[in-house]
Amino acid sequence: MAKNNVPIVKKANQLVNSLFNLLKKLTTTQALVFLLVIAAFLIGVLVTKIQYLEKGQALNNQAAAPAAAQPSQQQGLTDGQKVDVGVGKMPFLGKADAKVTVVQFADYRCPFCEKFFTDSESQLIKDYVDTGKVKLYFRDFAFLGDASVVASNAVACANDQGKFWEYHDYLYKNQPSESDTSMYNTDGLTQVAVNLGLNGDQFKTCLSSKKFNADVSKDLADGQAAGVSGTPTIFINGIAVVGAQPYSAFKTIIDKELAK
Repeated sequence: MAKNNVPIVKKANQLVNSLFNLLKKLTTTQALVFLLVIAAFLIGVLVTKIQYLEKGQALNNQAAAPAAAQPSQQQGLTDGQKVDVGVGKMPFLGKADAKVTVVQFADYRCPFCEKFFTDSESQLIKDYVDTGKVKLYFRDFAFLGDASVVASNAVACANDQGKFWEYHDYLYKNQPSESDTSMYNTDGLTQVAVNLGLNGDQFKTCLSSKKFNADVSKDLADGQAAGVSGTPTIFINGIAVVGAQPYSAFKTIIDKELAK
């Protein structure tokens, strides 16, 4: 091992001697400039290395968490935390006198929200909403950019014509990848409205006017005030469930609330 290191040591000594000889030929000012350049280069290498290591650690942490339970942003609440949260303005599913109130904060472009919609929400509706035990509310947490705000506006405009849940369901059933925002524009979303039986001209006027921007922003602010920092976040009688967790996680809490 020591013999293998001899060429490396010799080359290092040669490099140091060459640099030293070069510095002797430079004026004081030139030498200072040269040393500053070398120092800047070394600092840049160090910073890059640190960033690389931090990124690698973040990816490792993300990979360690179950994908199904990861919200689209870092969690701000803990499961089981009790929070006083409002229900918003949009219509609910279920009976008004249902014993359990479920409030979901979600983004229409969030892939984990789509997973909750597909894997848990439909079963929740069948077992509890349709049987009169739960009433279900949806609130916007449009944090994934302008396209998310447009999508939320579209569903609110659909609500003006009595088709809130139909439009809500369509966006989740036909959700593209998170990086694809091509459908979230006035013409595309108006065509969706027409396909769902809405008045296209009325819908287009509503969406173009950004009529519900303030309501979408209010939902986001209310969610943040309640501690929401990622989607989906679901509150069951105020009890937080964070992420697209298995249906059993929601069922357990609902059954406990019904038993009280």
